[in-house]
Amino acid sequence: MDALDQRIISHLVADARASYAEIGSDVGLSAPAVKRRVDKLLDQGVLQGFTAVVDPEALGWGTEAFVEVHCHGNVPAHRIRTGLEPLPEVVAAYTVSGQADAIVHLRAADIHHLEEAMERLREVDFVSRTVSTVILSRLLERQPQPD
Repeated sequence: MDALDQRIISHLVADARASYAEIGSDVGLSAPAVKRRVDKLLDQGVLQGFTAVVDPEALGWGTEAFVEVHCHGNVPAHRIRTGLEPLPEVVAAYTVSGQADAIVHLRAADIHHLEEAMERLREVDFVSRTVSTVILSRLLERQPQPD
């Protein structure tokens, strides 16, 4: 990946709907040349797709929590993932260092829905206990930018 690729990625992060011609005029390439580079970045997995960013509150899922998941014994990461995938309220999950085995990001319609989701999370066979932190407000959220 060279400096032109990084500039193209920066444009796409800022506005994924920008045309190849718009990006090309800013980086000094033709639209077909930008398309070739974008296709190559997709093939290499540098770009993993294009998506719409939606406000969860607009969809009615504005209640969020981070939940530490503590497991019985040593549970491999793939098993944790498999156990969490059926729960639609789980929007992200991470293995972590420290006392917890994983951190789960839950999103729900309201506090009652969140409580139900946490109860279902605790019913997963390998979960021994959870520690929850409800998110009150989102202060900062960034997308990664190339250097």
